[in-house]
Amino acid sequence: MFKQHFYKKLKTLALAAGALSITSFCQANDFQNTPQYFNFKQKTMQAYGLSAEQVDWAMNGAKNLPNIINIMNRPGESKPWYEYKTNFLAESTIQRGVRFKQQYADTLNRAEQQFGVPQSIILGILGVETGFGANKGSFVTRDALATLGFGYERRGAYFQDELSALIAWSYKDGVPTNSIVGSYAGAVGYPQFMPSNIPKFGVDYDGNGHVDLRNSAVDAIGSIANYLAQHGWQRNQPIAFPARYSGSNPASVISADLNQPAPYGAVKTQGISPLNPIIKIDDLDLVNVIQLQENYGPIYYITYPNFQVITTYNKSRMYATALWLLGTEIASR
Repeated sequence: MFKQHFYKKLKTLALAAGALSITSFCQANDFQNTPQYFNFKQKTMQAYGLSAEQVDWAMNGAKNLPNIINIMNRPGESKPWYEYKTNFLAESTIQRGVRFKQQYADTLNRAEQQFGVPQSIILGILGVETGFGANKGSFVTRDALATLGFGYERRGAYFQDELSALIAWSYKDGVPTNSIVGSYAGAVGYPQFMPSNIPKFGVDYDGNGHVDLRNSAVDAIGSIANYLAQHGWQRNQPIAFPARYSGSNPASVISADLNQPAPYGAVKTQGISPLNPIIKIDDLDLVNVIQLQENYGPIYYITYPNFQVITTYNKSRMYATALWLLGTEIASR
């Protein structure tokens, strides 16, 4: 439950002032007059068993943040790989990751043993998402999700659903909805989980009886491993190998859909092979081929289903490659 005394005090002040009723006071937000707001409120009430007043109080004071729409229209993934990777594969980030690895070595080892997810991948996600907690985001999550839910037509329904999940989670967690901050897209905490994923995949890994992805790095480590395991991570299986391409039509070999891998025996006939000749891939292994752009030309990777699991966290192939390489480097130090 919310901290009820906080809201009772607000209601009392509003009534004492005589200027606003409870209903109008709690509906004071930048989105209340949008056509979608009534339907959003009804869906939230039905999905989570909340009252109209609870939804309105959670939305009280919500602000429209137009700059977020601008950010969404120019994502980092629009850059070529050789520019994109510099955001993450920096020595300062690697050093921060090494220190994090040393500090949480026992937890990382425990998560790897329990869930089968290499600590290098957990480290890579934490490094790419928040720089190991250094940058968890400064946007009020409620306002970010509302701005996108009511103003970003391409994915408005998705962000409205996440806003509903945020409101429900904040009630359950006992914190005011407007106290939660995160990314411009509404992701929260060390691992940048979207609100709906917190109850689904969040793990109380420090054993204090409370899942806290905003403040507990230990909970974040366990939750990332749990998320990947539940999305199909294959224990002790490869992720990807650098590859060379000797053909003349790369479009014919690059995978359009990572959910539809092909046997390596069929792929290699099109001119793809591991860059390191020592690596031997079984012809029956199901793989994909991806291409990234270096400043000197295209590079290729042969990827396994575990690489595709990483893309369930973020569908960008550059994202998955960056965190894999970052985590691998940190783990090797």
